[in-house]
Amino acid sequence: MSDSVIHAVAGGAAGIVAMSCTYPLIFLSTRAAVETKKESKTVYQAVLDIIKREGAFGLYSGLSSSLLGIAVTNGVYYYFYERSRGLVLKARAGSKALTTVESILIGIIAGSATTIISNPIWVVQTSQAVHTLNQAEPSLDPTQPKVRKLSMVETIQSILAKDGIQAFWRGIGPALVLVINPVLQYTVFEQLKNFLVTTRTAKLRAAGAATAVAVLTDWDFFLLGALSKLVATSSTYPYIVIKSRLQAGQAHALRYKSSLDGLLTILREEGLEGLYKGIGSKLVQSVLTAAILFAGQRRIYEITKKAISG
Repeated sequence: MSDSVIHAVAGGAAGIVAMSCTYPLIFLSTRAAVETKKESKTVYQAVLDIIKREGAFGLYSGLSSSLLGIAVTNGVYYYFYERSRGLVLKARAGSKALTTVESILIGIIAGSATTIISNPIWVVQTSQAVHTLNQAEPSLDPTQPKVRKLSMVETIQSILAKDGIQAFWRGIGPALVLVINPVLQYTVFEQLKNFLVTTRTAKLRAAGAATAVAVLTDWDFFLLGALSKLVATSSTYPYIVIKSRLQAGQAHALRYKSSLDGLLTILREEGLEGLYKGIGSKLVQSVLTAAILFAGQRRIYEITKKAISG
């Protein structure tokens, strides 16, 4: 089994673990991003409202499609990233570290391929997450059933019936723009990792270990993953709002002529805060997910590699 495939499997598995741990925060940020009403709710109020309307498991609406999505997304991304990275490093002898430009180019290739392949899954997930958003308030009678949620299969059937197969690529424009998110994330991560390894190696050699090379710990990968994702998500969040609204199939969002038109429309109708709805829970979720993902992917890769070699 090639290294690229092992990286893909490890990335998919680590993504499932990370998504499972942080999904309620994804759900809350998606709901907030597509909500166009002026009033804002705290995270606590939003949680209480969802539990009242949909029950405790309402916070996990769309989890099944999200787990499938994150497994496909991370698997495809890691495969293309590691495959491209290996080809670049093999083409030149000597340095085993990517330059900033190389990291960006490889990230664009991997991110674009991943976005095109996985967009239908995220359309389903977003549709599931917001399905009950605009439904009437349920009865206060505890014996009455909660608002009904659609399964993944039912959601797919509903999208096909209403809008046809092309609907599975709603939001592909801003989604491709958001390729810059993992590009920023992996570029920042790669450069910070290189800096840390170089600095620690220099200290080891200065102390007398002439051929020593520093090895990063799981905690290092956890912190570097968190920091790199914080930079990426903070920089690109307005496009995440637009993508979520398009993927949810909102009528007013589908009238956006372009991503830029979407940005200007939200600014005009909802103000600057409209571009950052749900950013609090999204930042916490993104940082935790990335930290778990980077640390988990590395550990799963090493275990899998060792098992295959053994």
